[in-house]
Amino acid sequence: MKLLNKYHRINIAVTVIIMLITGIIYYYTISRILTSQIDKDLILEENEVINYVDLNHRLPEVYESNHQQIIFAPFGNKKIERRFLDTVYREIKANELEPGRALISSVKVSGQNYRILVIQSKVQTEYLIQIIFLITICVIVILLVVLMIFNRVILKSIWQPFYKLLFQLKEFSLANHTNIESIPSKIDEFIELDNAMLTMAYRVKNDYENLKAFTENASHELMTPISVINSKLDTLVQTDEFTDKQSKLLNDLYGTVARLTRLNKSMLLLAKIENGLIMDNQEVDIKEIIEECLYQHEEMIHQLNINLQTDFQDKRVKASKLLMEVLLNNLISNAIRHNYSNGEIKIILDTKQLTISNTGNGTFNFDQVLKRFHKSDGSEGIGLGLTLCKQICDNYGLNLSYSQNNNTHTFNVIFW
Repeated sequence: MKLLNKYHRINIAVTVIIMLITGIIYYYTISRILTSQIDKDLILEENEVINYVDLNHRLPEVYESNHQQIIFAPFGNKKIERRFLDTVYREIKANELEPGRALISSVKVSGQNYRILVIQSKVQTEYLIQIIFLITICVIVILLVVLMIFNRVILKSIWQPFYKLLFQLKEFSLANHTNIESIPSKIDEFIELDNAMLTMAYRVKNDYENLKAFTENASHELMTPISVINSKLDTLVQTDEFTDKQSKLLNDLYGTVARLTRLNKSMLLLAKIENGLIMDNQEVDIKEIIEECLYQHEEMIHQLNINLQTDFQDKRVKASKLLMEVLLNNLISNAIRHNYSNGEIKIILDTKQLTISNTGNGTFNFDQVLKRFHKSDGSEGIGLGLTLCKQICDNYGLNLSYSQNNNTHTFNVIFW
C-alpha cells in the first residue's frame, strides 16, 4: 500500500471518528439547551398560576391548547417539590400522542393544596433538533469530502520530489551511464534525501569505475605472465629429453597454466557481462551455434561412444553471438564431460525452449553450483561455467532451470 493511500485511510478514519463523537456531543448539547428552554417556559406558566392565585384566591380555569395543557388536582396537606419529567402529550386536533415535557408543582388555595401539572409539547423542539442534526451531518460530509480532495491534491504536490527521486533510482544504471539529477524542493527532509541520493550515486559510480578498471587491468596484466610461462614451458620441452617423472610434472604445469588461462578469460567475461560492457546484439541463429558446438566436440563424443539424439527447429534471438556461443558451449560441454561411456545426450530445440539432457552419475545442488567457484564432486572445471550461463540468461531475460530423474540430468533454457 502506498504511503499516500495509507495516510488518507488513517486520516479519514480519524476524522470520521472525531466528527461522529463531536456530532453526538453536539446533538445532546442542543437537545439539553432546548429542553432547558422548555423548562423555563413551564416555570413561567407556573409563576403565572401562583400569581393568579395570590391575586384572586382561587385557581384559574383549566387551560388546554394544541401544544400546552394545565391541570389542577387536590393533593392533601403536603407540599409538592417542583420537578420536571419527560412524558407524552395528546395533541387535540390530530388526537395523537406526542412527546412532551411536564412540570409538577403545588399551590395552596384557601388552606387546600393543589397539584399543578403543566405539560408542553416537544414536537417543535424535536423537529428543530432533527433539522439542526441533519444540517450538521451535511456540513460534516461536505467538509470530509473537501478535506479528502484537498489532502490528496496538496499531498500529491508535496510528494512530487520524492516520486521524481524514486523514478530516477529505478532508472539508474551504471552500465547505461544514467545520472541522478538534483530535484529542487522546499521541504527539509526531501532536500536531505536529495543530497544523500546524489552522494550515494557519486560513490557508487566512483566505486564501479575503480572496480571495472581493476578487473580489466588485472585480467590484462595476468595474460602477460601466463604467456611468458607458456613460452618458457615450450622452450623447456624442446631443450632435451625428459624422464617419465619430469614429463608428468611438465604435463601438470601445462594443465595448470591452461586452467589459469580459462579462469582469467572467464572472470574477465563475467565482469563484462555484469557491467553491461558487451552490447553487440544481433540476430543469432541458435540452431547454427548448437551444430557448430557439436562439431567441435565430435571427437570427444565418439571417444565416449555417446548416443547423440537431436531435434532442431529454427530459432533466432537478439543477443550477443559471443555470449550465446559461451552459453551453449558450456551446457553442451558439461553434458559431455559429466557423461559416461555409452551414455546418451538429447538436445531438443523449438521456438519456446532449448532442452539438453544427458546421462551421468552423481547429483548436485543446482542453486549451489550457480555460485562462483563452486563445483560438483568430481568436476575438473574452474567453477564458473554454470555461473556464466546463469549470468548470460539473466542478462537477456532467459530462464535457466535444472531437473534430475534417476541418472538423467536436464537443463532447460526457456526463451522469452
